[in-house]
Amino acid sequence: MKRKPHILLVFFRIWRAWISPMATLGGFRSILVLLFQVLSAAAAGSFWSVKYLPGFSGPLPFELETGYVGVGDSEEVQVFYYFVKSQGNPQTDPLMTWLIGGPGCSALSGFAVEIGPVNFKIEPYNGSTPQLILNPHSWTKKASILFIDMPVGTGFSYARTPQGLKKGDLVQVQQNHQFLRKWLTDHPEFIPNPFYVGGDSYSGIIIPPLTQAISEGNKHLFPAINLQGYIEGNPFSVRRTVNNYRVHYAHKMSFISDELYESLKTSCKGEFESIDPTNLECIKHVSTYKKCVSRISLACIMCPYCTDASRAPENTFGGQRSLYDTSQNLFLAPRVLPPLSLDCDEYKYYLSYYWANDDQVRKALHIREGTVEEWFRCESKKDYQFDITNVLPYHVNLSSKDYRSLIFSGDHDMMVPILDTEAWIKSLNYSIVDEWRPWFDDEDQVLGYTRTFANNMTFATIKGGGHTPQTMQYQTSIMFNRWIARKTI
Repeated sequence: MKRKPHILLVFFRIWRAWISPMATLGGFRSILVLLFQVLSAAAAGSFWSVKYLPGFSGPLPFELETGYVGVGDSEEVQVFYYFVKSQGNPQTDPLMTWLIGGPGCSALSGFAVEIGPVNFKIEPYNGSTPQLILNPHSWTKKASILFIDMPVGTGFSYARTPQGLKKGDLVQVQQNHQFLRKWLTDHPEFIPNPFYVGGDSYSGIIIPPLTQAISEGNKHLFPAINLQGYIEGNPFSVRRTVNNYRVHYAHKMSFISDELYESLKTSCKGEFESIDPTNLECIKHVSTYKKCVSRISLACIMCPYCTDASRAPENTFGGQRSLYDTSQNLFLAPRVLPPLSLDCDEYKYYLSYYWANDDQVRKALHIREGTVEEWFRCESKKDYQFDITNVLPYHVNLSSKDYRSLIFSGDHDMMVPILDTEAWIKSLNYSIVDEWRPWFDDEDQVLGYTRTFANNMTFATIKGGGHTPQTMQYQTSIMFNRWIARKTI
């Protein structure tokens, strides 16, 4: 059933939240202007409780909500989301977002592939609805999580007008910020909960400025968000450094010889992305490098190299598409899916395409008819404005306000190599308060390595992990559960 709260009910629920023991003086002052703000914001969203999902046997053993929130001056952008209430104590457990990279990759990946409560069952596709199974390592055991289809055109989000199709880094930050305050207006019971911004891959460009926007907005916008910090997995952070660090990583992993590596450094002077067309020596060595890594799965170097019929053309470097390739998709779901081995990590995406385009699935999720003809896991980056080139100033600013941050990297990811992440963290020049050390599971098995800095930032590696948590669910769940509880990893 569609759930649309009455304005007076929303007002009462927000008032009740603010007079709780966790309320602040600022919250009481906000009551004075609440009525005017709630009149404009209460009708921002439409949402539904989902009890059953096609492909999952029986009623869902967790609370799932799906819905839309209108953002933009005239709500011309309708943002779709999946919300899973914490399976622990939702009254006090943290609330967080999980943003997917791309830009333009659907939140379904977070919900059913990476950290959410279900996973696709890996079995040959037979034409029926792909099956879902419980994820024993879901982060929703310790937190309530919003999986958001952003930017516009991603997943099931859509624009009502041509003007609403505008998308880019700054627009995405603004619309995510607006989404969160409107969603909390419709869900005031979560206003007191500790709040974190989280995501992986390209969302590393969005998370720091979004976190800063929330922090600044708390000074004058309602409802106030109980911001505590942010979480980034294998984050893209500085434009144009990733491809350069892939060369260093390839050498470190013995994908290229010492001799080729030295020749690359000497002839290219450390710049392997924008090569002077007259530098023939550099071009020659980069070509050799490309041949060496052309059959390596960048997102998970230990995984089989798999392709599909609609994969975007290879870019001019490294035999792979750049995260800034604005002409094609990253991991674009094909319209006609070719056969794919079950051993491929991408097989989960193969199943997600069929699942999300199933009529019964769309009915269960309450997708508005006629808004999205065909769902793709990742949409084209055509016309996307890459406005933000470097997020390090945002990290510095957030650190000065003592927000917590967790940065983690799978050490078998070549898409955003761990060397790149280590380099920009080191450039912040913060004192180390917990020296580099291994971290373990309960059976004393090493799961990775970690270091903590004086700016309240924790960096953790995932041994054997790839680009996203789907390749390291067990390890990242232990890491997350400890960090979110403010325990030592």
